[in-house]
Amino acid sequence: MESIRNAVLANNADLGIIFDTDVDRAAIVDSNGMQINKNALIALISSIILEEHPNSIIVTDSITSTGLSEFIDKLGGIHHRFKRGYRNVINEAIRLNNEGKESYLAIETSGHAALKENYLLDDGAYLIAKILIKMAKLNVEGKKIESLIKDLEVPCESLDIRLEIKNDNFKEYGAVIINDLENCVKETDGFSIVPNNYEGVRVACDKVNGDGWFLLRLSLHEPVLALNIESDIKGGTQIIIDKLTPF
Repeated sequence: MESIRNAVLANNADLGIIFDTDVDRAAIVDSNGMQINKNALIALISSIILEEHPNSIIVTDSITSTGLSEFIDKLGGIHHRFKRGYRNVINEAIRLNNEGKESYLAIETSGHAALKENYLLDDGAYLIAKILIKMAKLNVEGKKIESLIKDLEVPCESLDIRLEIKNDNFKEYGAVIINDLENCVKETDGFSIVPNNYEGVRVACDKVNGDGWFLLRLSLHEPVLALNIESDIKGGTQIIIDKLTPF
């Protein structure tokens, strides 16, 4: 991302595009060098999809931000925060569509994106094609692609902490830790478990206790507990960490 950002600025380009090696993940950089990936990329493609398919369910992985949910909601969409893993989000979108609940987008914060109009294939090139088409239309109106996400609320702070599990039965051990945390949160002032969570324990933290959220989940493939934290105030992530440290 840093490399493509530098290239965009050096060449006064309108857009920078980056793929992973098999082109099922993608991200972009706008003309000012702003990196549009993770939550911002999801918000961008969601705004395009919801213009074409109002009220669509947008399926994402578990670590998306509160600001993204509010952004999708304001556009009239339904944010369905599911599990990590591109197959998980895609299969969930397929399941919803089979039940008659229209879901035109399944996307991970990693940049894996699958659109219903493209048979829900994880296809980074198709994602970028949609963005380029919208960019061309906006250009005719004298607007830039980043205008689509001007109302996206971005957290003040965010952390991604990985806790190694040194127990041979790491999945079983991790499940015990997550269960214990859930019980701990129920007895902790200022913390509340977020409903409709499909992976690990996601916790909302009130304004006095970090003003944000955290998610503890077991890694899909590694002996690791992943802890994601976001806060809307300066120093908020440290407040959350301090409250979690005794546990």
